[in-house]
Amino acid sequence: MNLSIIIPALNEEKNIEAVINGALFALKEFGLSGEIIVINDGSTDKTGLLVKEKIKQFPDTVKMISHEKPKGIGASFWDGVDQSLGDVVVYIPGDDENDPREILRYYWLMEHVDIVIPFIFNREIRSFFRRMTSSFYNFIINVSFFVNFNYTNGTILYRKSILKELSHRSEGFFFQTDILIRTVKKGYLFAEVPHQLNLRSSGASKVIKFSSLMCLIKEYLCLLRDCCFKKKQIFKKEFAADSITAIRRKK
Repeated sequence: MNLSIIIPALNEEKNIEAVINGALFALKEFGLSGEIIVINDGSTDKTGLLVKEKIKQFPDTVKMISHEKPKGIGASFWDGVDQSLGDVVVYIPGDDENDPREILRYYWLMEHVDIVIPFIFNREIRSFFRRMTSSFYNFIINVSFFVNFNYTNGTILYRKSILKELSHRSEGFFFQTDILIRTVKKGYLFAEVPHQLNLRSSGASKVIKFSSLMCLIKEYLCLLRDCCFKKKQIFKKEFAADSITAIRRKK
């Protein structure tokens, strides 16, 4: 197995170097082979220039995809998946809230499952409002789709082949939840693991905006529709041939 680290970044000039350095360090520390793909999602600051400097230093590892205008975090993630070479992909935000070591320490769990889902164990690092919003969101998702996730918006490890078979691609902040519900409802094996969050060093979260909220609600309703009315055709028990789920079910 090899790994593709996908880093969407919109105006993250103060954080992007630290994120790339953290990813490079984690790959080396855990002896992993892989690539780092930064998606410069229409940044108007120096994000792109800083990434280009990293590409000069690490031409075999660091790559960049550039959008002329912002397309959204989900669209950026999917662009990274389509351009990736790894058997396993992971999303790392460009805001430096997540130390790549926290999720890559669990990389070898992918020999036993197809998805590794982190949950934050130091939630107190976030503001009270952010914690309450996250808890409410998680409650709605679990109740709506009859699941029991601790967290759905983290730095999740996926086997790429199970992503490539999905017919629907959410382009906003709902993309992680959408992927998890669709894959886990289908029957793919997963593991949940503890993850420590960093305190964001600069900038503000781009999640809680009216436009983002409207997009999230639209995607939520789309997923709810698919789960209620298209369940048989979407959640067929057919698994990617190289998935651990398919291999273990054959035994």
